[in-house]
Amino acid sequence: MSTLTAFMAPNVVQEEHIKHVVSSRFIDQETQKPIEWEIRCVDSKKDEELRKACTRRVPVPGRKGQFTKETDYDKYVGLLAVECTVYPDLNNAELQNSYGVLSADELLKRMLKPGEYADYLEKIQEINGFNESFEDKVEEAKN
Repeated sequence: MSTLTAFMAPNVVQEEHIKHVVSSRFIDQETQKPIEWEIRCVDSKKDEELRKACTRRVPVPGRKGQFTKETDYDKYVGLLAVECTVYPDLNNAELQNSYGVLSADELLKRMLKPGEYADYLEKIQEINGFNESFEDKVEEAKN
């Protein structure tokens, strides 16, 4: 196989969904063990859409008619977590109603304690490749 064919879509190794216990508070009634959540990574196109949804134009102080872009990082990471969550279905109306919320982002924040939410966001960033710096990858390639 030539080097170029390794980049063809059918030849790329597909990433599998990851199972992860987000909280020990959600217990399977039959096994009495914590329920694993199913999460996946997103592609760069979806990531770009999420970033754009969290970016707004802000006027530059003292510069009439000039603007800069500002990204709401907390909102972005929250929406990324929602997009990556396969199970439980955060868009399920019955689940949202049980917590008294109207969106998947609000539901995730209501379901989890602050520490659990922070850990979950960290895991989401990790599976999407945000935990490795370019220098880490170069060092790994050297070994």
